[in-house]
Amino acid sequence: MIRSMTAFARQQGHGEFGELTWEVRSVNHRFLEATVRIPEDLRAIEPAVRERLTRRLGRGKVECNLRYTAAPSGTVELRVNDGMVDQVLAAADRMAHRLHSSHSPSIMDVLRWPGVLEVAEQDFTPVQEAALALFDQVLDGLVEGREREGGRLAELITQRVDAMRGQVEMARERMPQVIEAVRDRLRSRLAEVVENMDPERLEQEMALLAQRLDVDEEMDRLSTHLDEVSRVLRQDEPVGRRLDFLMQELNREANTLGSKSADSESTAVSVEMKVLIEQMREQVQNIE
Repeated sequence: MIRSMTAFARQQGHGEFGELTWEVRSVNHRFLEATVRIPEDLRAIEPAVRERLTRRLGRGKVECNLRYTAAPSGTVELRVNDGMVDQVLAAADRMAHRLHSSHSPSIMDVLRWPGVLEVAEQDFTPVQEAALALFDQVLDGLVEGREREGGRLAELITQRVDAMRGQVEMARERMPQVIEAVRDRLRSRLAEVVENMDPERLEQEMALLAQRLDVDEEMDRLSTHLDEVSRVLRQDEPVGRRLDFLMQELNREANTLGSKSADSESTAVSVEMKVLIEQMREQVQNIE
């Protein structure tokens, strides 16, 4: 299925840990380039996020933003560092002995000492697991959006391909008339300037002219390229670069056709082909 490189997806999740919000957007790019912005407490999941992006996407400049709001906690677990308490009390006893003082520190004095009270570290593993599960959901939404837009792009390109086929057939059908009209004009002009015209020599010149104006090869190559575009649009893999190459080839053949144009109608056909090719090329720039 054809996929666009332009899409946006947002997913929000809640739990005992708080709230997580993923926002992922992608735009056109020659390669896959990912920018991942994650809160520092959840930084450990970044390699897994990039691995998922690489597995699901082929091209595009992708920005992933994760916001984490921790749930308000009514209780904070405090731990007493017994080793630090022993050192503080021992130091207080030494100072009291040296100063001949009977004063000893109060409990609150000891607890206020830096390093005596420790806040238990939060385990972010459940939050990280929830963030990755939520990222899988937002990535599903992004891929679905790219596929929907890619389907519409494929329809637009197919319409232009059909219009191009019509122009190719029109040019093919008109060529005998164009060559005959050129023959008549050449005969009339030669008759005006040459009294004794050699019919055999004239036919030779006519044959050379017809050969220069012949566009059968260009028509065949245009038809072949259009068939290839239709085939590529049905493939279930990234085809953007291949389609871009085919647009270049179509444009080259249309330019050659225009250079061999011998009347205004043939020129108009060539111009219409180039307009259709440019319209397709603009759409191809959005395809993965």
